[in-house]
Amino acid sequence: MRIIHGREFYPALMLSYRHAYHAGNHADVLKHIVLKLCLEHMNSKDKPYTIVDTHAGAGLYSLDAEQAMRTGEFSSGIGRLWEAKDLPPTVADYMKLIRELNSDGTGKLRRYPGSPWIANRLARDIDRLRLYELHSTDFALLRRQYKNEGKRVTVEQCDGLDGLKASVPPASRRGLVLIDPSYEIKSDYLKVATAIKDAIKRFATGTYLVWHPLLPLIEANKLPEKLKNSGATSWLHATLSVRAPSTKGHGMHGSGMFVINPPWRLEAALNESLPLLTTLLGVDEHAKWTVEHFEQSKKATD
Repeated sequence: MRIIHGREFYPALMLSYRHAYHAGNHADVLKHIVLKLCLEHMNSKDKPYTIVDTHAGAGLYSLDAEQAMRTGEFSSGIGRLWEAKDLPPTVADYMKLIRELNSDGTGKLRRYPGSPWIANRLARDIDRLRLYELHSTDFALLRRQYKNEGKRVTVEQCDGLDGLKASVPPASRRGLVLIDPSYEIKSDYLKVATAIKDAIKRFATGTYLVWHPLLPLIEANKLPEKLKNSGATSWLHATLSVRAPSTKGHGMHGSGMFVINPPWRLEAALNESLPLLTTLLGVDEHAKWTVEHFEQSKKATD
């Protein structure tokens, strides 16, 4: 086995993504701030809901472990926010979660939560989590982490986009779905777009969060447009670029979050937070952010 850019390469056949190499980077910061805001909105109603995480990973990461130290990506992501002052309320609240996880008395940033940890931390006793992870090692870590949760949290080893078909609509008729594959295989982009279109047909009122990388790649550039044409009547698309796109045709220069049926306060919260995040996480003068929001008018549906 060899490690290449955060992937474990097995000469026998497979490339297998491990998020431990990228935990806490700028993409995680954007993804988890959006996730937190959406979960808090779900909690504003008394009715239970189901969270579906299609690519859950290991659930929790050690930033002083070999994987994270090898790439050091967290140092230019959550590491820059750790010591930052005067943060906007949305970012400050996100940092409270990170500090809660690192409240061992050392004052050091040692651990970073995956999306399952954040979801479980914010969800209530009446809510359910369905976590999917294909990688055998990460699945074992994830299952161990939630082994005492009973039926409230289910952990399954499979491709979450396949598991999504069995997860929506949830029995509660309220649900939030997070989709964030590694996109190592180009066909993942089409698979995500197809899965979203199918899910909306069966559960149009669900909230869907799709993370995607910003890359100089045709498939990556086309995904947001496909999501816009998925049949959603309300969506928000936020991006955070930390550097100029690579002239060599590879390398992630930022990421985006596409949210279908977004909370009404999400746009304002991101417009307030993203300018400072761009300043703190930006690598060069090309760092930038965008927020685009669409709401189909009732007249258009008549």
